[in-house]
Amino acid sequence: MIKILFICHGNICRSTMCESVFTHMVKQRGLEAQFHIDSCATSTEEIGNPPHRGTVKKLREENIPLVPHRARQITWSDYARFDYIIGMDTWNIRNLNRMLKGDPEKKVHRLLDYGKNPRDIADPWYTGNFDVTYEDICEGCEAFLDYLKIEGKLR
Repeated sequence: MIKILFICHGNICRSTMCESVFTHMVKQRGLEAQFHIDSCATSTEEIGNPPHRGTVKKLREENIPLVPHRARQITWSDYARFDYIIGMDTWNIRNLNRMLKGDPEKKVHRLLDYGKNPRDIADPWYTGNFDVTYEDICEGCEAFLDYLKIEGKLR
């Protein structure tokens, strides 16, 4: 089983959207038995809160089921449990490397680094643009699935 943890600052916008989108993609391909998918935050600001209403609205518009979730902060035990720890932007990666002892097993990656146009996924908490965030997340999730296929990780 491939264990993936999606990360953003507060765990209410990007990482929860990513968790739902990726879960939907793997279910559509009949691959759900091969994955354990979760998300969490680098900060403590939103702990216990549900996904942001903008994330919920965008997923609903796209007919993607929302994975029930409450924000939580990443822990060192998460590092041991997950194979891939995927942040949404450079700031997340910097914080993760600090929090996870420099990422000794090289599990930490930025989502869009798997694609053809590596870049950060902007935080819609600040931009208000959940459409662009959704498009970037879909691009990143597709690229990550392609990467897993190429690497021979999928059955």
